[in-house]
Amino acid sequence: MAPPQRMRVANEKASKYVTMRGNVPKSSKTKEGQYSVGPWLLALFIFVVCGSAIFQIIQSIRAA
Repeated sequence: MAPPQRMRVANEKASKYVTMRGNVPKSSKTKEGQYSVGPWLLALFIFVVCGSAIFQIIQSIRAA
């Protein structure tokens, strides 16, 4: 069970949404500047996909 102070803080944060009825935000945290995938992982994925496509094109040109 959570400590009493932690529960009190969570209750105070949620108490302002009691009267809003349907207008409550999905999350109390703001998601500014957050990516679901890191920029380095995205760059690696693009490099692998584009590199393999270019390699496949070169290989098909040589075979023809």
